[in-house]
Amino acid sequence: MFAQRAIARSSTRLGLARVPLRPRPYSSETPRQFAGTEDNEFNRERARIEVHGGESGEYWRKLTVYIALPCLALAIINGKLRWDAHWEHKAHEPPPDDRPEYAYQNIRTKNYFWGDGDKTLFWNDKVNFHKKDE
Repeated sequence: MFAQRAIARSSTRLGLARVPLRPRPYSSETPRQFAGTEDNEFNRERARIEVHGGESGEYWRKLTVYIALPCLALAIINGKLRWDAHWEHKAHEPPPDDRPEYAYQNIRTKNYFWGDGDKTLFWNDKVNFHKKDE
C-alpha cells in the first residue's frame, strides 16, 4: 500500500502522469489549467501572478513605446532648437575683450595649482572670460 502511494505521488513529479495533450473540442466542461494533485491554491495563485505579470509587462511596454519614447523625441528636438537659438544669440554679443568685468566675477585669492593658475576646473573658453590686467 505504501509503495503504491509513493509511486502515485512521484508520478506527477517525474512527468509520468497521463495528461491529455489538448483539450477535447466537444467537451462541455470549461478547460482547467491544473488537474489532480496539481490543482491547489498555491499553483492557482502562481498562475494568477504569471498572468498579471504578463499583463503589467505589456502595459509598461506600451507605455514606453507609445508615450515615453515620443516624449523623449520631442524633448530632444526642443533642446536642440533652444541650443541653436542660444548660440545664435551668443554670436551677437560683443567680443570678450569689450565686455565689462564686474567686481564679483572671477575673484582669485590664490592661483589654482593646474594650468596657468587663473582658470577654474570647469573653465569654458567659449563662455567664460577673465581680464587679468584689471
